[in-house]
Amino acid sequence: MKDKLLQIKELAVNELKLVQDLDSLEEVRIKYLSKKGELRKLLSKMGKINPKERPIIGQLANEIQSEIENLYDEKSRELKEFAKMMRIKSEKIDVTLQGEQKQIGHQHPLNMIYDQMIDIFVGMGFEVKEGREIETDYYNFEALNIPKDHPARDMQDTFYISEDIVLRTHTSPMQIHTMEDKNKNEPVKIVCPGRVYRRDDDATHTPMFHQIEGLVVGEGVSLSDLKGTLELFFHQMFGESTAVRLRPSYFPFTEPSAEVDITCVFCGGAGCKVCKNTGWIEVLGAGMVHPNVLKKVGYDPDLVTGFAFGMGIDRMTMLKLKINDLRLLFTNDIRMINQF
Repeated sequence: MKDKLLQIKELAVNELKLVQDLDSLEEVRIKYLSKKGELRKLLSKMGKINPKERPIIGQLANEIQSEIENLYDEKSRELKEFAKMMRIKSEKIDVTLQGEQKQIGHQHPLNMIYDQMIDIFVGMGFEVKEGREIETDYYNFEALNIPKDHPARDMQDTFYISEDIVLRTHTSPMQIHTMEDKNKNEPVKIVCPGRVYRRDDDATHTPMFHQIEGLVVGEGVSLSDLKGTLELFFHQMFGESTAVRLRPSYFPFTEPSAEVDITCVFCGGAGCKVCKNTGWIEVLGAGMVHPNVLKKVGYDPDLVTGFAFGMGIDRMTMLKLKINDLRLLFTNDIRMINQF
């Protein structure tokens, strides 16, 4: 057994010294060092030798295996270095060629405007509340004074998961959840941003869009507080020269209700094709929280009042960045995104 081990060592050493490439080196490794190699085959016969000689033979086998492995590693480094040098010599490198410039990603325009809007409202003392996108019919409609047979549901046709489970059409359900959970002696001042869903699809509407709604509830909250809040927001968003006006409107969850217009950001109020020569652009809906909504969540409308507003983040992005088609925000066209 000892002579056979020394013979395997001699053969392996000689073959390793003669190999000229990595493929041949791998063949030698498999032949002598693998699980089915010559060393393992020989050591599998250890049971046939005298038990007293086994430790001596085992030690010798380990020494021979280590010696072959060390020689293999040395030869492997040598051949790899040689292959590297040959590759460098064969390659022609033009150092005058312009290097490849890697593009670094940046925020999507929607996220940029989203962050800007949130920063403005947080600076005004609003708390941010993000809610779930799948809601019950009760929180999405009924708690907001929109019963099942109410015609206002036609304006907010959405996607139904079941008869009573929907993809939310606005972030208003989070306002209901917050008012339910709040101590009724504490005021409420929140904004609720997030994705919402409606069955719309054209240049200014998509089936999924982003909305931010605000809610303030407390003693003595008035319509003038609502207008002052919106004026401060739009002054910071579009500049101090931006005017705000409220026009009477109707929403089931507010009374009185108003459509809110601002000075056209494209013409500065002079009149243009975008604002239909009126100098104004409609941007959101707002109003005083309806007494029925306050009652639903446990407030006494004789003691507290509130105002609410809601606007599309996508719409604000279009106005701020002067994008003329809402669908461009969702086409993943890097040319459009790189402009901002």
